[in-house]
Amino acid sequence: RSWVSLSQIPIPAQQAIVAAEDARFMDHWGIDVWAIGDALDDESSRPRGASTITMQTVKNVFLWPGRSYIRKIIEAAMAPIAGVIWGKRRTLEMYLNVVEWGDGIYGIEEASKTYFRHSASSLTVTEAAALAAILPNPRKLSPQRMSHATRKRFERVLREWEGTKTPTTYVSVRARKRETRGRS
Repeated sequence: RSWVSLSQIPIPAQQAIVAAEDARFMDHWGIDVWAIGDALDDESSRPRGASTITMQTVKNVFLWPGRSYIRKIIEAAMAPIAGVIWGKRRTLEMYLNVVEWGDGIYGIEEASKTYFRHSASSLTVTEAAALAAILPNPRKLSPQRMSHATRKRFERVLREWEGTKTPTTYVSVRARKRETRGRS
């Protein structure tokens, strides 16, 4: 693994991945109760997940892979604590560096080098959206050979990425608001 700081990952790439995995990342405290409600109300034959970036990071750093209710309960209990201790910037940085992007490919730097032959610092929004599109099943999906379902997810990510807040964009928005207030 090669660790990269959040500041080395282009903001559009951060936004694309947040849009795909946890669009309300900046608005919750580690657990997205709206996503849980939506998942419980979903009557489709395919169950949807409601894991947040914080929950996934907790799982990847502290817990075991696989699906079990016990792991999910522990994950849900730890996520708010981790969110407070780490904060949004650190949580997103950790997530991007520990998440699996393919069989044996961990971290955004390795994924970028493997799939696009350059560093994560050079990721375009299109490349980041392609990476984000495979996250539901990175061992079976590829950003280079997209199935119809993966292509649809990729296109949705591209539609939604621009308005997504990340810790980096959130800080800059708050700073601009302070500057504007100081001028009036």
